[in-house]
Order: sequence, then C-alpha cells, then structure tokens
Amino acid sequence: MTARTHKGIVLAGGNGSRLWPLTLTVSKQLLPIFDKPMVFYPISVLMLAGIRDLMIISQSNNLPLYKALLGDGRDLGVHFSYAAQDEPRGLADAFLVARDFVGNDRVALMLGDNVLYGQGLTHLLADAACRSEGATIFAYRVPNPEQFGVIELDGCGRPLRIEEKPSEARSNLALIGLYFYDNKVLSLAASLKWSARAELEITDLNRIYMESGKLHVTLLGRGIAWLDTGTFGALLDASNYIATLERRQNLKVACLEEIAWRNDWIDDSQLEACARRWGNSEYARYLLRTRRLEPWD
Repeated sequence: MTARTHKGIVLAGGNGSRLWPLTLTVSKQLLPIFDKPMVFYPISVLMLAGIRDLMIISQSNNLPLYKALLGDGRDLGVHFSYAAQDEPRGLADAFLVARDFVGNDRVALMLGDNVLYGQGLTHLLADAACRSEGATIFAYRVPNPEQFGVIELDGCGRPLRIEEKPSEARSNLALIGLYFYDNKVLSLAASLKWSARAELEITDLNRIYMESGKLHVTLLGRGIAWLDTGTFGALLDASNYIATLERRQNLKVACLEEIAWRNDWIDDSQLEACARRWGNSEYARYLLRTRRLEPWD
C-alpha cells in the first residue's frame, strides 16, 4: 500500500482586518459558515485526505479558543497540536513553525478561511496525499485572477509560470490555499529570502518545485466549489451555499465526526458520545441520524 501524507497544518492566523469589526476580538476562522465554525471546513478537507495528525497555527491569544473547540482530537480518532504565529511572516513560515511537528513526514497545508466541496474531491485529495515526491497544488478558474496567485499551464497541463496577484494575468487559474509537499519543504522554506513585504512567500516555495520539475498541478473542475471567505460578501455567499446544500440534500458538509466515523476512526458508540457533546442541537441530532445513512450518502 502506498504511504500517505501523515501530517496536516491548518493556518488560522491573520488579523482578519477586512472583516472588522467582526474579527476585532475573535479569530476569523472561528466565525460561522452557516452551522459550523469556519475552521471545520479546512480540517474536514485534510481528514478526507486521510490525515489524522493535525496542527492548528494561530496567534497565541486565539489558541485557547481553538483548544476549547477541538480539544486533543481523540474523540475524532485524530490528534490536534497547536502552535503560535503572532506576526504575519508569510504562509511558508508555517513550515518553520511546524518543523518539529512535521518531522520526517510529508505534509499538507490548508488555509483556514477556504471552503472546498464537491463530487470527486476525495479522490483528488487521495492522489495528492499518495504522491511521494514533489509538491501538489490546486488550481481553480476564477473571473478575477488579479486578486489571487495565478498559475499558467502549457498545452499539456504542465506549469509554466506562477505570479502573485498580477496586474495583467496571463491565466484565469487561481491557486487555492491547499498544498501537499514532500519533506524537502522544510529545508526549502528555511532557505527562502524575505520578500519586499517582509514575508516568506508560498509562491517562491512553489516556484522552486516548479523549476526542478517537481510541481504537480491539479485543476479543479465544474463539480467542485472553492470559496474564499475573506470579505463580508464572500462570507455570506459561503454560508448561503452550505445552507442550500445541506437543506436540499439533508446531509452536512464538513461534519468532522461523520468523516471520522466513515473513515472507521471512531465506532458507533464514540459517534454517540460526540453527539452528546453538542447537546440538544440540530448538529447533535444529525450525528445520531448518521448511522442510518446509506453508504453512498
């Protein structure tokens, strides 16, 4: 059996200034996306990739809130670690913060304000998690590429160029906040130079992999939705999207307990214990109904 990526990082830092006053006193990733905290969504993606050892990186003052919400993970059959990043030193700095946590393993990084959902996503995640060498990044067609990191591909789907928020984009393929790396990422991140905005840029890291021919690009198609939640409008859109899906399908998106149960990381009795934790809420009642769902639901 092919070895999988074992370590996952959720980067839940930043001051969320575009969402002030909502985020003046609380971490953006603790805001709700319909019926769940935002951070559940990136955690769910890493769990769908089969990753059970997870680190949450945020500011020191926010870590007690994440610990109160998530605990150590044992009730989900996973393990949560926590680390502080108090200054905005760039996405690639996460690999310096998490160096001891990653150890000798491969690692996935997901931004805490990204929502990713759709048919076939689990298979794409499994492919990335099983790739033993190089890096895998994910691209998504957008109407406003100048607001994102953008990747240009050749006719065979190989990466040609990566640009960060270009004024005139050569491509409409935005890079979403999900990355899978081999263990070389630790030494490569440590070798990066500070950018003009005094950050260690994930774009520079990905360029190193691209120039060595080790960067794999997975293009997300029509059946998958990617939602960034950095503005008030985007936050509302994401909540409305999840609400519509859940009401129409009678299934929950990013339900961590259900994912753990379907992965056989917890059994029926543990699932019931999880439900009791959430009291008399609809979320708890959904967990109690989960055992009656069909395998394909």
